[in-house]
Amino acid sequence: MTTTDLPLPSTRGATAEGASTTHNTQCTLCESHCGIQVTVTDGKVSRIQGNPDDVFSHGYICPKATALAGLHEDPDRLRTPMRRVGDGFEPVGWDEAFADIGARLRRIRKAHGRRAFGMYLGNPSAHSSAAIYGLLLREALKTPNFFSASSIDQMPHEYAAWKVLGSNVLVPITDIDRTQRLVIIGANPAVSNSSISIMPGAKRRIKAVQDRGGTVVVIDPRRTETAKLADEYVSVRPGGDLYLLLGMLHVLIEEDLCDTAAIARQAVGLPQLRRLVADATPEAVAERAGVDPETIYTLARDHAAAESAVLYCRIGVCQQETGTLVSWLVTVINAVTGNLDRAGGAMFSTPVMDVPRLAKYMSAGHGAWTDRSGRYKSFRGELPAVIMADEILTDGDGQIKAMITVAGNPVSSIPQKGRLDEAMASLDLYVAVDMYITETSRHADYILPPVSPLEREDVGLLMPVFAVRNNIRYQHRSFEPPAGTKDDWEILSLLMLELLPTPLRQIITPLRKPLLGAMNPLRMAAFAVSSGPYGWIRKGRKGISMKRLRDSIGGLDLGPLQPRLRQIIATRDRKVQLAPDEFVDAATALLDRPSGPTSAYDLQLIGRRLLRSNNSWLHNVPSMTSGSNQCTLHMHPDDAKLRGLDQGDMVLVTSDVGKVEVPLHISDDMRPGTVSMPHGWGHRKTGWRHADSLPGANVNDLHDPGRVDTFTGTAAVNNTWVTVAASTAVDAGVAAQA
Repeated sequence: MTTTDLPLPSTRGATAEGASTTHNTQCTLCESHCGIQVTVTDGKVSRIQGNPDDVFSHGYICPKATALAGLHEDPDRLRTPMRRVGDGFEPVGWDEAFADIGARLRRIRKAHGRRAFGMYLGNPSAHSSAAIYGLLLREALKTPNFFSASSIDQMPHEYAAWKVLGSNVLVPITDIDRTQRLVIIGANPAVSNSSISIMPGAKRRIKAVQDRGGTVVVIDPRRTETAKLADEYVSVRPGGDLYLLLGMLHVLIEEDLCDTAAIARQAVGLPQLRRLVADATPEAVAERAGVDPETIYTLARDHAAAESAVLYCRIGVCQQETGTLVSWLVTVINAVTGNLDRAGGAMFSTPVMDVPRLAKYMSAGHGAWTDRSGRYKSFRGELPAVIMADEILTDGDGQIKAMITVAGNPVSSIPQKGRLDEAMASLDLYVAVDMYITETSRHADYILPPVSPLEREDVGLLMPVFAVRNNIRYQHRSFEPPAGTKDDWEILSLLMLELLPTPLRQIITPLRKPLLGAMNPLRMAAFAVSSGPYGWIRKGRKGISMKRLRDSIGGLDLGPLQPRLRQIIATRDRKVQLAPDEFVDAATALLDRPSGPTSAYDLQLIGRRLLRSNNSWLHNVPSMTSGSNQCTLHMHPDDAKLRGLDQGDMVLVTSDVGKVEVPLHISDDMRPGTVSMPHGWGHRKTGWRHADSLPGANVNDLHDPGRVDTFTGTAAVNNTWVTVAASTAVDAGVAAQA
């Protein structure tokens, strides 16, 4: 979608003669942070449209941006702290809330130690400065029981980057704006505008590849919205990506298609790769990949022959047991074809806060501790979210007694066999930093709501680290925050202060206001902008300043990605590690494993991203959930015919851990033998009155939390084996209506 300019239902009464102001800001609902213009008339949002002067999104927005008005004006959004009273909540003052929370946290720490604390950092927090303050709160808690949404959707990328490039920060970015060949695996940027490789207006960027004579290929079990734009679509078996890439690597090595000069300059490990894939011919891996051998030969040869080429993989890859291995092989193929750290290939950003350069000093800390079972090792300071319920419910030393969640809804968003609902209700203290009463926060003792996105002023320092073009932009407020409200960073900072030792806390308490002023994220941003690689401290008059950024209409364009691997690589020998021993051993074991059925179930379930949905967010905004039921199961016509199923039938989907009922949508976009269902649905017993009324089921009820990526513990939800049959619990009339 190009610029969206829609009158919103909540503002239809605004008159033309009403006072209007337009604010240049950003939509922060996903990583793209598209520039928007918010027009406010008589105190309400009357229009949201793309900002044509935004240096990164260039006027593009998706429908989700218009939901910002619905979020801001939602009567269910919390605007004051809430305290549990019986089965409900009552408003409470900030000071009273923090005093009680602090006293209870300190009491639990004294009685049970720091391991009794747990913390979960949700996805939305990464879209503001809250992420930095969340990590600071983690340090204040000093607990090993830290969890985040990263172990639901991206940790395999980070682990592979750590082993191959020396740092989890150095996840290569797709230089889509200059490539001649774009190959997308397990990603749907036409809907998501991509992630880690952040590319707002992805449809336009994909078309630009084709307009300059390039080629776009999509590899996915479903013919996605992105696949329909591509020059070529390859229908891979769920979980078959690993074998397809190993077959491609075999062709590249055995046919001498590798860029030997680039490998000699950048990397080590080619002999080990040669041994690994010696027998992984396209013919040998084709059945497990679900792709014919000739397609694998062609993919490899075309990648090597392209003037520039890049493989890009994302969440569909991460959420499977081989997520880390596939992420590794994607980087390996980009490297051996000479497309790593090269224009049009996989590159690295130079953001104003130069995190890639600092990466060599940032340890990922793998295995510094484990969960209490000993199965899961920590990675970059956290444990996988799938074990939260066990760490709360299992008695004994180190049991979590107090939990803080920040902008997350793990009861809905992670596989946990329904046990996390029970776990959150059993805590001695649970504090949620959240705008809503969700499936998770409904169990809280206190809910501390931040201001709405349109009341926030910020400079996003994290997202530009993974953007496909260097940039920095300023998020202006569209509304002044009402008196008595607090931003995320203030709430998290005040929680940190409550954890200080009593003598120090007593000294600091009278100084809280000036201390919070000093901790303001805009001060941090001002320092980063001024002292970074583009700042006036280094560049003098040519450098950028916070004032120049604030005064810009759509941010500052800092140019295309530049080759810089030699400056930032963090491995000991300063070389790309093409063949880490643990990856080679794991891939060898999988190649040696006999092929054939791996489950008594007969269909493989994968996820599906929706344009108007953002995890469990936005379902309380009617404009985002209008029309037909979005929570449906997609199935190929042949599979439906085999089971005697028709369009709109209510079906029972069963796995080895659970079952759900959803309407059926028959589509030849699906690969035979594969079904698809979106995540984030099935709202019940929340403060979302509209969302609670919507049909739908939670797909995580079907996923086994014990099935995870081998190296990171990331939930493997993209390849769950299921059966599908007509539901007998719902009569035909209700099914047809659904």
